Amino acid sequence: MTPDTNFDVIIIGGSYSGLSAAMALGRSLRTVLIIDSGSPCNQPTPRSHNFITHDGETPANIAQKAREQVLKYDTIQLHNGLAISGTKSDRGFEVTTQSGMTFYSKKLLFATGIKDIMPNIQGFADCWGITAIHCPYCHGYEFRKKRTGIMVNGERAMHLASLVNNLSNDITIFTQSHANFDQEQLTRLKKHNISIVENQIAALEHENGRLKNVILDNGSKMNFEAIYAALPFVQHSDIPVQLGCELTEQGYIRTDGFQKTTVKGIFACGDNSVMMRSVSNAVATGSLAGAMINKELTEEQF
Repeated sequence: MTPDTNFDVIIIGGSYSGLSAAMALGRSLRTVLIIDSGSPCNQPTPRSHNFITHDGETPANIAQKAREQVLKYDTIQLHNGLAISGTKSDRGFEVTTQSGMTFYSKKLLFATGIKDIMPNIQGFADCWGITAIHCPYCHGYEFRKKRTGIMVNGERAMHLASLVNNLSNDITIFTQSHANFDQEQLTRLKKHNISIVENQIAALEHENGRLKNVILDNGSKMNFEAIYAALPFVQHSDIPVQLGCELTEQGYIRTDGFQKTTVKGIFACGDNSVMMRSVSNAVATGSLAGAMINKELTEEQF
């Protein structure tokens, strides 16, 4: 075992939340290893918004700038690779990568994000993150006053419609099956001139991810410039579950108000543990996780 395989903290995931946590720890002189596979959740997104000082920048530029700043702290190291397993040890945790390397730490932080499951709709994956979008706060302003679709049913559709209604007066909900709304909800949708289409979407017609038309399974074609979708997802890494971390009913890693998971010594931050998917929130939860890990280490040592 060589000295550079032992760290105070291993952070799995080197995007915004992981880098934010690493900076908080590095500034307290904690030895940190970031293991990153280079597959951020927002890779397809052309621009990042709603994050002051970085509004409109590309996600890759923000991450690169953050990485350069974080790695200036000499107690922080970056390992480019995929973590494939983790175990609890007498000294804390062991993490093994796809290349066969094993690293050791006292604390473990997952900043691994989630993986969206694409629907079986031709063209959808090509548009995802560009004009097939998930969040009005992240993308809505860019599609203000545009003809907008919402691909979801029931209560979730009502929530999205209420938010998007402030951005566009031309909204259509695609329920993909029988519409699941009660009479009061239908009345509210009618009041705001929001249409409902129960036919399934067969394809998204686009140009380099820029939506042109929604094509239905009956062959009809409707012109739209953006479509919101609430997609199912899975955790990007299964190591937290391997180690016994509980998931919520929605599939997020369960954490408390201090980013602690249900397993002592393991923390989680960013998209893997919270519904609010944005760069700013990832940075905030990462910073909190870093501070709480340092606090825990301090209490154990002082």
